[in-house]
Amino acid sequence: MSTPEKLLDAAEYRMRRGGYNAVSFRDLANDTKIKSSSVHYHYPKKEDLGLALVERYAKKFNDGLEAKTKDAETTQDNLKAYQAVFRQALVEDDAVCLCGLLSAESAGIPESIRDRVQNFFTDNIRWLMSILPADMSESRKRASANTLLAGHQGAMMLAKNMQDNAIFDSITDQLLEQVI
Repeated sequence: MSTPEKLLDAAEYRMRRGGYNAVSFRDLANDTKIKSSSVHYHYPKKEDLGLALVERYAKKFNDGLEAKTKDAETTQDNLKAYQAVFRQALVEDDAVCLCGLLSAESAGIPESIRDRVQNFFTDNIRWLMSILPADMSESRKRASANTLLAGHQGAMMLAKNMQDNAIFDSITDQLLEQVI
């Protein structure tokens, strides 16, 4: 694994559990057993690191969604796949969505990162709208997509805080039933 990847892994681990300000270059250097100057070589500013991390996270999320929906035939199949991508992140990584966490911190992060997090959400909403039934009005599709995205993000946060992944399943199962 390359040094930039090791740094991103360490930063993602820290950030998804403690937020943007929980990451310092000194901690990353210690986590990866490299010099602090090497961290700065790969990511001159924390903003550069944050942007690279959000880009990588969004790609990983989208790749996971694409893999889980490749055989989906119905709206319900697509929505179950969407739910599964979030659930996998919650259970396997034992953390909330990076973009959800950064969104909660939007007042204290650089504008470029805030914009990229917004793009992540916009991409999610666009995708959700695209898989909802064709006979649904655009305004209802948008409202449903917003509800699904917010519900999955909130369910992750509540499940993580309560240390009970069944909460995520209960909330998101109910959401999927109500949307269609």
